[in-house]
Order: sequence, then structure tokens, then C-alpha cells
Amino acid sequence: MPNAFLGFDFGTKRIGVAVGQLITQSARPLEQVSSIDWQAIDKLVKEWQPAGFVVGLPLHMDDRQSKMSVAAKDFAAQLQKKYTLPTHMCDERLSSREALERLEERGISKPSKAEINNMAAAVILESWLMNQQS
Repeated sequence: MPNAFLGFDFGTKRIGVAVGQLITQSARPLEQVSSIDWQAIDKLVKEWQPAGFVVGLPLHMDDRQSKMSVAAKDFAAQLQKKYTLPTHMCDERLSSREALERLEERGISKPSKAEINNMAAAVILESWLMNQQS
């Protein structure tokens, strides 16, 4: 997919994944991977051949960072080093809430954690894509 980006909703147990593109500024959920399953991520990178990555940055509502912020930044640095592709961080506050709303709109009233994580990855990626100027 030209101009494709992979988005990640990082977690210490699970990572939600989405793919999106700059042209449409839209993203869709893919699959959840176990944290950190490089074999599964390798497969996604090979399949989608992204131009880069976007990793959600978990922040407190008052902009303070947390242990998860540090872990997400470390994951982003590992992606950058392993694949030598541009890697961006994107504020992920309230992404899970928006993910739940989107899933409910699709008629999924009791989504699994995987569905929430993957939709959150799509929300994070779309947020970043919409903030890019050509």
C-alpha cells in the first residue's frame, strides 16, 4: 500500500495494530500481537511495507509521562532501530474511549480486549495522519 503506515497501541501484554495511509488519512484495525512478538511484527512489515510507524504515547491528562510512556518510547526506538523506518509518537489519550464508541457504532456491544486495542491503534494512527500536512 503506497504511503502506508502501521500504528501501534502499545501495551506490556498486548499491542493493538492498525494500517492507514496518508492519502485518505484513514486507518483500519489489523490484528493484536503479543508484546513484543517481533516475528508477528516482521510479518506485518513484510505484508504492508510501511513508510513508517506511529506509536501511541500514553500520557496523564495533565501531560505527565508514566512508566507506560517510557515503555512505549522504548518500543518505538526498537521499531526504528530494527526496521530503519521513520517512527513517530502520537498522544493516545482517550483513544480507548473513542475505540469503544466506534465499535459500538458497528454493533459490537461487548468488544474483546483485542478489538479495543486494534481499534485504538486505528484511532491513534488516524489522529497522526490527520495532523500531517503534504
